[in-house]
Amino acid sequence: MLPYKGTIGIIGGGQLGKMLIESSRPWNIDYAILDLDDAPAKHLAKHFIYGSLTDGFRIEQLSEISDVMTYEIEHIDVKTLLELEEAGKVIIPSPKILEIIQDKGLQKLFYRLHKVPTLNFELVDEPSQLKEKLALLNGKMVAVKSRTDGYDGKGVALLSFADLMGERVPFPFAGPVLLEEFAENAIELSVIVARDAKGNVKTYPTCEMQFDPKANLVEYLFAPASIDEKTDQKAQNIAIDVINKLHGVGVFAVELFLDEKGDVYVNEIAPRPHNSGHHTIEACYTSQYEQLNRILLGMPLGDTSLIQPAAMLNLLGAEGVSGKYEITGLDEILSIPGVYIHLYNKAETRPKRKMGHITIMAPTIEEVKVNASKVKAAIGMKQL
Repeated sequence: MLPYKGTIGIIGGGQLGKMLIESSRPWNIDYAILDLDDAPAKHLAKHFIYGSLTDGFRIEQLSEISDVMTYEIEHIDVKTLLELEEAGKVIIPSPKILEIIQDKGLQKLFYRLHKVPTLNFELVDEPSQLKEKLALLNGKMVAVKSRTDGYDGKGVALLSFADLMGERVPFPFAGPVLLEEFAENAIELSVIVARDAKGNVKTYPTCEMQFDPKANLVEYLFAPASIDEKTDQKAQNIAIDVINKLHGVGVFAVELFLDEKGDVYVNEIAPRPHNSGHHTIEACYTSQYEQLNRILLGMPLGDTSLIQPAAMLNLLGAEGVSGKYEITGLDEILSIPGVYIHLYNKAETRPKRKMGHITIMAPTIEEVKVNASKVKAAIGMKQL
Protein backbone atom coordinates (compact mmCIF):
# COMPACT_ATOMS: atom_id res chain seq x y z
CA MET A 1 0.00 0.00 0.00
CA LEU A 2 2.88 2.41 0.67
CA PRO A 3 4.06 4.45 -1.05
CA TYR A 4 0.49 5.50 -1.86
CA LYS A 5 0.23 7.07 -5.30
CA GLY A 6 -3.33 8.33 -5.09
CA THR A 7 -4.93 11.41 -3.56
CA ILE A 8 -7.19 11.73 -0.52
CA GLY A 9 -9.82 14.45 -0.89
CA ILE A 10 -11.06 16.32 2.18
CA ILE A 11 -14.20 18.44 2.17
CA GLY A 12 -13.14 21.18 4.57
CA GLY A 13 -9.68 22.49 5.35
CA GLY A 14 -10.00 23.51 9.00
CA GLN A 15 -7.96 22.32 11.96
CA LEU A 16 -9.22 18.73 11.68
CA GLY A 17 -8.10 18.56 8.06
CA LYS A 18 -4.80 20.16 9.04
CA MET A 19 -4.13 17.54 11.71
CA LEU A 20 -5.23 14.71 9.40
CA ILE A 21 -2.64 15.80 6.83
CA GLU A 22 0.05 16.37 9.48
CA SER A 23 -0.41 12.82 10.79
CA SER A 24 0.37 11.39 7.34
CA ARG A 25 3.69 13.18 6.80
CA PRO A 26 5.85 10.08 7.44
CA TRP A 27 3.92 8.35 4.62
CA ASN A 28 4.18 11.07 1.91
CA ILE A 29 0.46 11.06 1.04
CA ASP A 30 -1.08 13.67 -1.27
CA TYR A 31 -4.28 15.52 -0.32
CA ALA A 32 -6.76 17.75 -2.09
CA ILE A 33 -9.02 20.02 -0.06
CA LEU A 34 -12.11 22.10 -0.75
CA ASP A 35 -12.56 25.23 1.34
CA LEU A 36 -12.23 29.00 1.37
CA ASP A 37 -8.99 30.99 1.04
CA ASP A 38 -8.16 31.26 4.75
CA ALA A 39 -8.43 27.51 5.43
CA PRO A 40 -5.85 26.40 8.04
CA ALA A 41 -4.95 23.25 6.02
CA LYS A 42 -4.51 25.05 2.69
CA HIS A 43 -0.71 25.25 2.79
CA LEU A 44 -0.41 21.52 3.55
CA ALA A 45 -2.49 20.23 0.64
CA LYS A 46 -1.09 19.43 -2.82
CA HIS A 47 -4.35 20.52 -4.47
CA PHE A 48 -6.70 23.26 -3.31
CA ILE A 49 -10.18 23.98 -4.66
CA TYR A 50 -11.67 27.28 -3.57
CA GLY A 51 -15.38 27.09 -2.82
CA SER A 52 -18.23 26.56 -0.40
CA LEU A 53 -18.65 23.20 1.32
CA THR A 54 -22.27 23.21 0.15
CA ASP A 55 -21.38 23.80 -3.51
CA GLY A 56 -22.15 20.55 -5.33
CA PHE A 57 -20.16 21.56 -8.42
CA ARG A 58 -17.00 22.16 -6.35
CA ILE A 59 -17.49 18.86 -4.52
CA GLU A 60 -17.69 17.10 -7.89
CA GLN A 61 -14.45 18.85 -8.91
CA LEU A 62 -12.79 17.55 -5.75
CA SER A 63 -14.04 14.03 -6.46
CA GLU A 64 -12.46 14.09 -9.92
CA ILE A 65 -8.94 14.49 -8.49
CA SER A 66 -9.47 12.25 -5.43
CA ASP A 67 -9.24 8.47 -5.19
CA VAL A 68 -11.05 8.41 -1.84
CA MET A 69 -12.92 11.21 -0.06
CA THR A 70 -13.68 12.19 3.51
CA TYR A 71 -14.96 15.28 5.31
CA GLU A 72 -14.07 17.17 8.47
CA ILE A 73 -17.40 18.87 9.14
CA GLU A 74 -21.03 17.78 8.90
CA HIS A 75 -22.53 20.90 7.30
CA ILE A 76 -21.83 20.01 3.67
CA ASP A 77 -23.80 19.10 0.54
CA VAL A 78 -24.89 15.54 1.30
CA LYS A 79 -27.07 15.25 -1.83
CA THR A 80 -24.06 15.49 -4.14
CA LEU A 81 -22.13 13.01 -1.99
CA LEU A 82 -24.96 10.49 -2.18
CA GLU A 83 -24.95 10.80 -5.98
CA LEU A 84 -21.17 10.36 -6.11
CA GLU A 85 -21.31 7.31 -3.86
CA GLU A 86 -24.07 5.81 -6.02
CA ALA A 87 -21.78 6.34 -9.03
CA GLY A 88 -18.99 4.37 -7.32
CA LYS A 89 -16.89 7.01 -5.53
CA VAL A 90 -15.49 5.80 -2.18
CA ILE A 91 -16.56 8.27 0.54
CA ILE A 92 -15.68 7.57 4.18
CA PRO A 93 -17.84 7.74 6.24
CA SER A 94 -20.75 7.04 3.90
CA PRO A 95 -22.99 10.03 3.16
CA LYS A 96 -25.92 7.78 4.14
CA ILE A 97 -24.63 8.08 7.72
CA LEU A 98 -24.01 11.80 7.31
CA GLU A 99 -27.61 12.27 6.16
CA ILE A 100 -28.80 10.89 9.53
CA ILE A 101 -26.24 12.76 11.63
CA GLN A 102 -26.84 16.15 9.97
CA ASP A 103 -30.34 16.17 11.53
CA LYS A 104 -30.38 15.74 15.33
CA GLY A 105 -34.00 14.60 15.10
CA LEU A 106 -33.13 11.80 12.66
CA GLN A 107 -30.22 10.83 14.90
CA LYS A 108 -32.49 10.44 17.91
CA LEU A 109 -35.09 8.53 15.92
CA PHE A 110 -32.35 6.17 14.76
CA TYR A 111 -31.36 5.52 18.39
CA ARG A 112 -34.96 4.86 19.37
CA LEU A 113 -35.58 2.53 16.41
CA HIS A 114 -32.38 0.54 17.04
CA LYS A 115 -32.76 0.41 20.84
CA VAL A 116 -29.70 2.56 21.53
CA PRO A 117 -30.05 4.14 25.00
CA THR A 118 -30.69 7.87 24.70
CA LEU A 119 -32.46 10.51 26.79
CA ASN A 120 -36.20 10.86 26.24
CA PHE A 121 -37.07 13.40 23.56
CA GLU A 122 -39.78 14.95 21.41
CA LEU A 123 -39.61 16.63 18.00
CA VAL A 124 -41.24 20.03 17.46
CA ASP A 125 -41.87 21.23 13.92
CA GLU A 126 -43.40 24.61 14.84
CA PRO A 127 -43.88 26.71 18.01
CA SER A 128 -47.60 25.89 18.26
CA GLN A 129 -46.67 22.28 19.16
CA LEU A 130 -44.34 23.26 21.99
CA LYS A 131 -46.63 22.93 25.03
CA GLU A 132 -48.15 19.67 23.83
CA LYS A 133 -44.69 18.13 23.32
CA LEU A 134 -43.28 19.51 26.58
CA ALA A 135 -46.11 17.82 28.51
CA LEU A 136 -44.71 14.46 27.38
CA LEU A 137 -41.31 15.08 29.01
CA ASN A 138 -40.14 15.07 32.63
CA GLY A 139 -37.84 17.24 34.72
CA LYS A 140 -37.32 20.91 35.53
CA MET A 141 -35.07 21.72 32.58
CA VAL A 142 -35.15 20.86 28.90
CA ALA A 143 -32.43 21.02 26.26
CA VAL A 144 -33.76 22.69 23.11
CA LYS A 145 -31.65 21.84 20.07
CA SER A 146 -31.90 23.10 16.52
CA ARG A 147 -32.21 19.97 14.38
CA THR A 148 -29.72 21.23 11.80
CA ASP A 149 -26.63 23.45 11.58
CA GLY A 150 -25.68 23.35 15.28
CA TYR A 151 -21.91 23.40 15.81
CA ASP A 152 -19.38 24.26 18.54
CA GLY A 153 -22.01 25.06 21.15
CA LYS A 154 -24.32 26.89 18.74
CA GLY A 155 -27.87 25.67 18.25
CA VAL A 156 -28.39 24.48 21.84
CA ALA A 157 -30.33 26.22 24.63
CA LEU A 158 -30.94 24.91 28.15
CA LEU A 159 -34.25 26.30 29.42
CA SER A 160 -36.68 25.63 32.25
CA PHE A 161 -40.02 23.94 31.66
CA ALA A 162 -41.74 26.72 33.60
CA ASP A 163 -40.31 29.45 31.38
CA LEU A 164 -41.24 27.64 28.18
CA MET A 165 -44.73 26.65 29.33
CA GLY A 166 -45.40 30.13 30.63
CA GLU A 167 -44.03 31.69 27.46
CA ARG A 168 -41.64 33.79 29.55
CA VAL A 169 -38.86 33.15 27.05
CA PRO A 170 -39.11 33.23 23.24
CA PHE A 171 -38.85 30.07 21.19
CA PRO A 172 -35.05 29.95 20.79
CA PHE A 173 -34.63 28.75 17.18
CA ALA A 174 -36.33 29.14 13.85
CA GLY A 175 -37.32 25.90 12.22
CA PRO A 176 -37.78 22.38 13.66
CA VAL A 177 -36.19 21.61 17.03
CA LEU A 178 -35.48 18.68 19.29
CA LEU A 179 -36.68 18.80 22.91
CA GLU A 180 -34.59 16.55 25.17
CA GLU A 181 -34.96 15.76 28.86
CA PHE A 182 -32.05 17.17 30.86
CA ALA A 183 -30.02 14.78 33.02
CA GLU A 184 -29.17 16.65 36.21
CA ASN A 185 -25.50 16.47 37.26
CA ALA A 186 -24.64 14.14 34.39
CA ILE A 187 -21.00 13.47 33.52
CA GLU A 188 -20.23 13.88 29.83
CA LEU A 189 -18.12 11.12 28.31
CA SER A 190 -16.74 10.41 24.85
CA VAL A 191 -15.58 7.22 23.17
CA ILE A 192 -13.73 7.48 19.86
CA VAL A 193 -14.61 4.45 17.71
CA ALA A 194 -12.62 3.36 14.65
CA ARG A 195 -14.27 0.86 12.30
CA ASP A 196 -12.78 -0.27 8.99
CA ALA A 197 -14.40 -1.56 5.80
CA LYS A 198 -14.00 -5.18 6.98
CA GLY A 199 -15.96 -4.48 10.18
CA ASN A 200 -12.93 -4.50 12.48
CA VAL A 201 -13.46 -2.16 15.44
CA LYS A 202 -11.12 -0.48 17.92
CA THR A 203 -11.99 2.10 20.55
CA TYR A 204 -9.91 4.65 22.42
CA PRO A 205 -10.04 4.82 26.23
CA THR A 206 -13.17 6.59 27.46
CA CYS A 207 -12.53 10.23 28.25
CA GLU A 208 -14.37 12.71 30.44
CA MET A 209 -15.30 16.20 29.28
CA GLN A 210 -15.82 19.37 31.29
CA PHE A 211 -17.59 22.19 29.47
CA ASP A 212 -17.34 25.97 29.55
CA PRO A 213 -20.93 26.81 30.62
CA LYS A 214 -20.99 30.11 28.70
CA ALA A 215 -19.54 28.93 25.39
CA ASN A 216 -20.91 25.35 25.66
CA LEU A 217 -17.49 24.19 24.42
CA VAL A 218 -15.14 21.61 25.92
CA GLU A 219 -12.91 23.35 28.47
CA TYR A 220 -11.04 20.30 29.76
CA LEU A 221 -10.87 16.71 28.62
CA PHE A 222 -9.35 13.99 30.80
CA ALA A 223 -8.29 10.51 29.66
CA PRO A 224 -8.93 8.07 31.13
CA ALA A 225 -12.29 9.10 32.58
CA SER A 226 -12.74 8.91 36.36
CA ILE A 227 -15.32 6.11 36.23
CA ASP A 228 -15.36 2.54 37.49
CA GLU A 229 -14.55 -0.42 35.26
CA LYS A 230 -18.18 -1.54 34.95
CA THR A 231 -19.33 1.91 33.77
CA ASP A 232 -16.37 2.19 31.43
CA GLN A 233 -17.23 -1.14 29.81
CA LYS A 234 -20.87 -0.07 29.48
CA ALA A 235 -19.83 3.15 27.70
CA GLN A 236 -17.47 1.28 25.39
CA ASN A 237 -20.09 -1.36 24.52
CA ILE A 238 -22.79 1.22 23.76
CA ALA A 239 -20.39 3.20 21.54
CA ILE A 240 -19.36 0.11 19.56
CA ASP A 241 -22.97 -1.05 19.27
CA VAL A 242 -24.28 2.19 17.77
CA ILE A 243 -21.45 2.45 15.20
CA ASN A 244 -22.01 -1.20 14.22
CA LYS A 245 -25.74 -0.49 13.80
CA LEU A 246 -24.88 2.46 11.54
CA HIS A 247 -22.52 0.16 9.57
CA GLY A 248 -20.05 2.98 10.02
CA VAL A 249 -16.66 3.01 8.33
CA GLY A 250 -14.31 5.70 9.59
CA VAL A 251 -13.54 7.42 12.89
CA PHE A 252 -16.52 8.45 15.03
CA ALA A 253 -16.85 10.31 18.31
CA VAL A 254 -19.73 8.91 20.37
CA GLU A 255 -20.67 11.49 23.01
CA LEU A 256 -22.41 10.06 26.06
CA PHE A 257 -24.14 11.12 29.27
CA LEU A 258 -23.54 9.26 32.55
CA ASP A 259 -26.36 10.06 34.99
CA GLU A 260 -26.45 9.88 38.77
CA LYS A 261 -27.95 6.37 38.67
CA GLY A 262 -25.05 5.05 36.61
CA ASP A 263 -27.05 4.81 33.39
CA VAL A 264 -25.27 5.71 30.13
CA TYR A 265 -27.04 7.40 27.20
CA VAL A 266 -25.87 8.40 23.72
CA ASN A 267 -26.02 12.16 23.26
CA GLU A 268 -24.84 12.49 19.67
CA ILE A 269 -22.27 11.23 17.19
CA ALA A 270 -19.66 13.08 15.14
CA PRO A 271 -18.70 11.14 11.97
CA ARG A 272 -15.11 12.40 11.94
CA PRO A 273 -12.12 13.06 14.20
CA HIS A 274 -13.31 15.10 17.16
CA ASN A 275 -12.27 17.60 19.78
CA SER A 276 -12.48 14.82 22.37
CA GLY A 277 -9.75 12.91 20.55
CA HIS A 278 -7.10 15.63 20.09
CA HIS A 279 -5.05 14.25 23.00
CA THR A 280 -4.51 11.00 21.07
CA ILE A 281 -1.80 12.71 18.96
CA GLU A 282 0.66 12.45 21.85
CA ALA A 283 -1.16 10.28 24.38
CA CYS A 284 -1.96 7.18 22.27
CA TYR A 285 0.17 4.92 20.10
CA THR A 286 -2.06 5.68 17.11
CA SER A 287 -3.76 9.08 16.97
CA GLN A 288 -7.36 9.42 15.78
CA TYR A 289 -5.95 11.16 12.68
CA GLU A 290 -3.48 8.41 11.77
CA GLN A 291 -6.31 5.94 12.39
CA LEU A 292 -8.54 7.65 9.85
CA ASN A 293 -5.71 7.69 7.33
CA ARG A 294 -5.25 3.94 7.89
CA ILE A 295 -8.96 3.38 7.21
CA LEU A 296 -8.92 5.59 4.10
CA LEU A 297 -5.94 3.63 2.76
CA GLY A 298 -7.27 0.18 3.68
CA MET A 299 -4.48 -0.42 6.21
CA PRO A 300 -4.86 -2.35 9.51
CA LEU A 301 -6.23 -0.42 12.49
CA GLY A 302 -3.53 0.87 14.84
CA ASP A 303 -3.04 0.40 18.57
CA THR A 304 -5.35 2.74 20.51
CA SER A 305 -3.77 2.18 23.93
CA LEU A 306 -3.07 5.16 26.15
CA ILE A 307 0.67 5.77 26.63
CA GLN A 308 0.10 8.04 29.63
CA PRO A 309 -2.90 9.73 31.25
CA ALA A 310 -3.64 13.00 29.53
CA ALA A 311 -5.71 16.16 29.50
CA MET A 312 -6.66 18.39 26.60
CA LEU A 313 -7.35 22.10 26.99
CA ASN A 314 -8.94 24.08 24.17
CA LEU A 315 -7.19 27.35 23.40
CA LEU A 316 -10.15 29.66 22.80
CA GLY A 317 -10.22 33.26 21.66
CA ALA A 318 -10.30 35.59 24.67
CA GLU A 319 -13.14 37.97 25.52
CA GLY A 320 -12.47 41.46 24.20
CA VAL A 321 -9.77 40.29 21.77
CA SER A 322 -10.53 40.29 18.03
CA GLY A 323 -8.29 40.38 14.97
CA LYS A 324 -4.51 39.97 15.17
CA TYR A 325 -3.33 38.42 18.42
CA GLU A 326 -0.41 37.10 20.44
CA ILE A 327 -0.49 34.09 22.76
CA THR A 328 1.04 34.78 26.16
CA GLY A 329 2.41 32.43 28.82
CA LEU A 330 4.09 30.03 26.38
CA ASP A 331 7.47 30.05 28.13
CA GLU A 332 5.82 29.09 31.41
CA ILE A 333 3.64 26.29 30.09
CA LEU A 334 6.25 24.79 27.77
CA SER A 335 8.67 24.45 30.69
CA ILE A 336 6.26 21.91 32.24
CA PRO A 337 7.18 18.35 31.18
CA GLY A 338 4.57 16.63 29.04
CA VAL A 339 2.93 19.80 27.67
CA TYR A 340 2.35 20.10 23.91
CA ILE A 341 0.71 22.98 22.07
CA HIS A 342 -1.04 22.79 18.71
CA LEU A 343 -1.95 26.00 16.88
CA TYR A 344 -4.51 25.97 14.08
CA ASN A 345 -2.96 28.51 11.70
CA LYS A 346 -5.78 31.03 12.17
CA ALA A 347 -4.57 34.54 11.41
CA GLU A 348 -7.26 36.30 13.44
CA THR A 349 -9.06 35.57 16.67
CA ARG A 350 -12.48 36.36 18.10
CA PRO A 351 -14.06 35.47 21.46
CA LYS A 352 -14.48 31.70 21.96
CA ARG A 353 -13.04 30.83 18.54
CA LYS A 354 -10.98 27.61 18.62
CA MET A 355 -7.40 28.79 18.02
CA GLY A 356 -5.57 25.67 19.11
CA HIS A 357 -5.34 23.08 21.85
CA ILE A 358 -2.88 22.01 24.51
CA THR A 359 -2.23 18.42 25.57
CA ILE A 360 -0.90 17.71 29.06
CA MET A 361 0.56 14.27 29.90
CA ALA A 362 1.92 12.82 33.16
CA PRO A 363 2.39 9.42 34.85
CA THR A 364 -0.85 9.77 36.86
CA ILE A 365 -4.19 11.47 36.23
CA GLU A 366 -3.72 13.41 39.48
CA GLU A 367 -0.49 14.95 38.15
CA VAL A 368 -2.22 15.64 34.84
CA LYS A 369 -4.96 17.61 36.60
CA VAL A 370 -2.46 19.65 38.63
CA ASN A 371 -0.47 20.57 35.53
CA ALA A 372 -3.62 21.27 33.51
CA SER A 373 -4.64 23.84 36.14
CA LYS A 374 -1.20 25.47 35.87
CA VAL A 375 -1.52 25.66 32.09
CA LYS A 376 -5.04 27.09 32.30
CA ALA A 377 -3.85 29.82 34.68
CA ALA A 378 -0.80 30.75 32.64
CA ILE A 379 -2.02 30.75 29.05
CA GLY A 380 -3.51 33.92 27.64
CA MET A 381 -4.12 36.00 24.54
CA LYS A 382 -3.63 39.68 23.87
CA GLN A 383 -4.53 42.06 21.09
CA LEU A 384 -1.87 43.17 18.63
